[in-house]
Amino acid sequence: MAPAAPPEVFDRALVRRRLARAIRVGAEDFLLARVAEDMGERLDAVTRRFDDALDLGTPLPLVARMLAARGPERLIRAAPIETAIGDGPWTGQVVDDEALPFSPDSFDLVVSALSLQYMNDLPGALAQIRRVLRPDGLFLGCLVGGRSLHELRAAMTQAESEIRGGASPRVAPFADVRDMGGLLQRAGFALPVADVDVLTLRYDNFFGLARDLRAMGASCSLTLRDRRPLTRAITLRAAEIYARRFADSDGRIRATIELIWLSGWVPHESQQKPLRPGSARSRLADALGTRETPLKS
Repeated sequence: MAPAAPPEVFDRALVRRRLARAIRVGAEDFLLARVAEDMGERLDAVTRRFDDALDLGTPLPLVARMLAARGPERLIRAAPIETAIGDGPWTGQVVDDEALPFSPDSFDLVVSALSLQYMNDLPGALAQIRRVLRPDGLFLGCLVGGRSLHELRAAMTQAESEIRGGASPRVAPFADVRDMGGLLQRAGFALPVADVDVLTLRYDNFFGLARDLRAMGASCSLTLRDRRPLTRAITLRAAEIYARRFADSDGRIRATIELIWLSGWVPHESQQKPLRPGSARSRLADALGTRETPLKS
């Protein structure tokens, strides 16, 4: 029996349309700029050169520019839409990052920023990334985590429940960092690492946050979203709840953004491996300066 297809949590065509609209009116890129800078620092800490690099699914070309400055021989920018490719010393193409068109062993570096959170099949996407990487190739990715915008989720849920008598999802259920290391291992990566960076954005009011989300193309894109437009009454009530529950002493509101960083290497004989059980040459008791007491049988 064939495995069941993963549920379509995200309307990925809508994700692309909202990104296209954001680019058309002037996309907001401050969060992606922060991620691109941090990604560059993480790559600089790796003591090896990457000649064939892929920027996968990143919504704007900021990461591609960061990679180009580090001089790979070949850089491909696989963008979600044509207008997101950007101009630079890379080969650009529109790619569905849930169905990669690249041959196995095509790259020694794959990076992705603020895109993987919209995957309907994240384990399958990671397995495809693993397939297109060569032995000893590196994957480095950053996606939005599950604690992001919890303030907005709470305010919207309460406001809609009060006015409509029930609430529908308005903020996506993003990934949990506790699952990420296991997903990397399941995809076949060695030396998997998942860590978190939590940012707190501050706005004058609810409406400033909403404007930035639209300008990032990050409005709700859930397949099972409520298709009814939000009423003015719901929006104003949500703004009131947000200001009451999540404002600082100066009256500005907080918005949490959780960034989950993922890295993993394709296995290679040169990589460090764990010792076999029983192969240690020194005792833990000696290292700790304690006396070892045998257990009684």
